[in-house]
Amino acid sequence: MPDLNFQVENAEAVPFAVAPLLMFKVRLTNANEGERIQSVALRCQVQIESTRRKYSTHEQGKLLDLFGEPERWSRTLRAMLWTHTSVIVPPFQDNTLVDLPVPCTFDFNVADNGGLQVEQIPWDREARFRLSVRVWQEMMDIYYPNTAWLCLRRDVFDRLSQYKMQRGIPTWEQALETIIPAVAQTEEEVVS
Repeated sequence: MPDLNFQVENAEAVPFAVAPLLMFKVRLTNANEGERIQSVALRCQVQIESTRRKYSTHEQGKLLDLFGEPERWSRTLRAMLWTHTSVIVPPFQDNTLVDLPVPCTFDFNVADNGGLQVEQIPWDREARFRLSVRVWQEMMDIYYPNTAWLCLRRDVFDRLSQYKMQRGIPTWEQALETIIPAVAQTEEEVVS
């Protein structure tokens, strides 16, 4: 029976995909030397391990919406499921390197006497990898150059959409740009 171990060796942004995509390079190593592996159906759960990273004061400020005040992080800061992804690993002996695409249950039958064997890899097998923030930012810059993400409550979005439609404003950026000068002027009046 194979005794597989996993190591993520690298991650990089894929520049010419339809949607944002990271490609992780995963090495599979079989502890049973010389044993030929015909195929591996590798299903992976990718998590963001928020608790394993140190955050600067500036970064802590940006995480208020997600985790609350840093004093509460002992209760609110948790690992988060990012995604599930899978890849079929082709035949190999000893070890192989595969590409595991990560975009931003199966019932098994076992045959005897040298026939096809399908076994689930134990859940205690994992590979940790420190994905550089630089790689993430590079991917976002490739797919969304000079843009930032904004999440709005549904009622606020509906009001902004109504504002945009009533004035015949073609883009969201232009709608926000018409509001920002009014907000800045109000702030100046309050300061004065």
